[in-house]
Amino acid sequence: MQYLTAALYGALIVYLGGWYMDKWVGNFSLLLFLLSLVTFFYWLAERFHFRPQREAAAQNLERQDAARRAELASKGITQVDGNLDEARGRLLMQPWWLDWTAGLFPVIIVVFLLRSFLFEPFKIPSGSMIPTLEVGDLILVNKFHYGIRLPVLNTKLIPNNVPQRGDVIVFHYPVDPRIDYIKRVVALPGDEVSYSNHQLKLNGQPVPHTPLGDGYDDDRMRYMDLLGEKLGDVEHRIQHEKGPGQPFHPITVFPHREACSYSAEGVTCKVPPGYYFVMGDNRDNSQDSRYWGFVPDENLVGRAFFIWMNFGNLGRIGSFH
Repeated sequence: MQYLTAALYGALIVYLGGWYMDKWVGNFSLLLFLLSLVTFFYWLAERFHFRPQREAAAQNLERQDAARRAELASKGITQVDGNLDEARGRLLMQPWWLDWTAGLFPVIIVVFLLRSFLFEPFKIPSGSMIPTLEVGDLILVNKFHYGIRLPVLNTKLIPNNVPQRGDVIVFHYPVDPRIDYIKRVVALPGDEVSYSNHQLKLNGQPVPHTPLGDGYDDDRMRYMDLLGEKLGDVEHRIQHEKGPGQPFHPITVFPHREACSYSAEGVTCKVPPGYYFVMGDNRDNSQDSRYWGFVPDENLVGRAFFIWMNFGNLGRIGSFH
């Protein structure tokens, strides 16, 4: 078993190393699931096979020691060499390959369940959500807000809330579901949404926004127009480049591409049932639904709601809109 365990740890190191060096895209949910299964197998083997074997060996040692001492006592010898407690402890000690598998099962299963059904940590990788979220923010995602889903498969078991305009959501990127994205829900199923020359419209009505002056974008090292925007009941800040809006270059093919029309000025889409239209708060520096289409409901991971750490700026810790 020790050789099998060493091989499994070797495979884990190769997988994590390739993931770290961007040789492939990792799947942390699947990894936790597999680790839970493997360590559970070792935990069962330890509980019902290996530990009883070690305990039986320790009891046999105690019987042999007691018989030896009785035999020596019958001959008048009362001082007997040997440390029974040390020998017994060595027999009961877990070997390394059980300590690093069965011993880790309780921790891994707790992390797996918490991450799958309650809260998942997520690191902001890009500046697409500036000024709301910055690169390096470590956030928490509520996994049950939009319903309880099966881990790995992401199949909804128990429905809960549905996304609302203004929600910040984490979802599996429709173009490559192995990658998670974070954006803000702008339009719901059935909505007509348009974005042209920095103006967002929903069902023909301009979304209210208030100029807030200039904001400096550290990510792009330039000043941007900073505005307050209200989507549904959510008030938040957005930013965009100074001057006229930028033209869009969408992916040629994506599901329900026929529901969108593009022009030199912008894009207009009719959101199909079961899908959502999302955008980044950094409107001119965000690859979002304007480019690659809609987010299907089955791709939802959860609702982002709290910054729990930013090692470069502790003042960012707290909830956000």
